[in-house]
Amino acid sequence: MQAPDFSLSGKTALITGSTQGLGFEIAKAYAASGARVIINGRSEARVMRALRGIKEGGGRAEPLVHDVGDLAEQAQVFEQLCSRSGAPDILVNNVGVRLRKSLGESSAEEIQALIHIDLIAAMHLSKLAAQRMAQDGLAGRIITLTSIADRVARPGDAIYAVAKHGLAGLVKALAVEYGPAGITSNGIAPGTFATESNVQLAGDPVQGPRVLGRNPLERWAQPHEIAGAAVFLASPSASYVNGHILVVDGGFSIAF
Repeated sequence: MQAPDFSLSGKTALITGSTQGLGFEIAKAYAASGARVIINGRSEARVMRALRGIKEGGGRAEPLVHDVGDLAEQAQVFEQLCSRSGAPDILVNNVGVRLRKSLGESSAEEIQALIHIDLIAAMHLSKLAAQRMAQDGLAGRIITLTSIADRVARPGDAIYAVAKHGLAGLVKALAVEYGPAGITSNGIAPGTFATESNVQLAGDPVQGPRVLGRNPLERWAQPHEIAGAAVFLASPSASYVNGHILVVDGGFSIAF
């Protein structure tokens, strides 16, 4: 009987926005599973700090200091990465920003900025990665961090929900377009994780308890709890999983 294979040995994984939060947890999990990870971020200091954290844990890692929202430079930077390190076998679209504002309170510039970073940048990088994976004959994996906001919405968080719904569409579009090349596209929809970006929400005297009350597990997720889903979708054991979004939210999105 063949056991499930969750090893990422011999693979190279580019994780955008991987200097902290869920991106860093995914990078650590991939490195522990045998992959060489590309740590990405805009700040060289933060990238190098994350890089040291991976290496101190016995993992292999390389830096990529780059703002993925800079589309004018993105193709050149990606090609330089491929020339230096080889095409990534795994791309994780993790970069994202949030603006907790209603649509009515949001300016045109704020709307465009969030959609650009959360959706357009990921779409552009996914295109570059998928094309290179196909060119090199890689059985590539593209994994996109969406959110439970990719299927629901709430007042005061309009633009984020629109962007995440778009990313859910991107997961499916990539799956059908690049599936014939042996490249899979899947998503992870995290719920309420206790990351740096959620500190304010967790501490809110009204919203904090409301989040806990909605969740059947009655707690926030710890950042490392994203690791299993991320490793699975990148591993040989997920070879026939394509176009799927794996929800990791403790049951939050099914409770009412």
